[in-house]
Amino acid sequence: MWVSGARGEANKNDSPSAHYSGQRASDVDVCEGQCDDFQSRIQKGLSIAPVPLNLEGKNGDLVGLGSYLVNAVAGCNDCHTCPSYDPNDNPYKGQPGKINARDYLAGGVPFGPFISRNITPDASGKPAGMAFEEFLHVMRTGEDIEHEHPQFGPLLQVRPWPVYRHMDECDIRAIYEYLRAIPHAEPGSCSSPGQ
Repeated sequence: MWVSGARGEANKNDSPSAHYSGQRASDVDVCEGQCDDFQSRIQKGLSIAPVPLNLEGKNGDLVGLGSYLVNAVAGCNDCHTCPSYDPNDNPYKGQPGKINARDYLAGGVPFGPFISRNITPDASGKPAGMAFEEFLHVMRTGEDIEHEHPQFGPLLQVRPWPVYRHMDECDIRAIYEYLRAIPHAEPGSCSSPGQ
């Protein structure tokens, strides 16, 4: 049974798994019974979120799945948090790795002429100031709707949108819902990605 967020109403149609179909991954021994278990991904996502989450008025299942995708699959932290890790607990230095919660997903990471964007909620609560339809459009097309670097054309040059565009709309909605739930942050200071 799925619980659809803050409403607390059971509704299978609101669950992320209701949006997926196709062959089960159970033919792969390693994934037996796990690849279609969205509840475990939701719980994992909620447990690994490096910042407090505001779930008020949000679908808790989507927030959890979004956290799982952002923090365990897509690697958003490495490009959108500056520096990405606590300087005394960096996995690239052989340490366990504690995410820099203060500047989490606030952008500011330099990639040559490009600086990663702040994807935390703005004053209106929208991630990077985008409504879901705009966010979906950027994830699908890579269009730089802010036209920050017109000399490079209309497309984002660093974001891996050519990969993200293949995500299921439910996954993109979950990422958006998670980004709505994190606190606003301002960029920190770093000189390169993965610092």
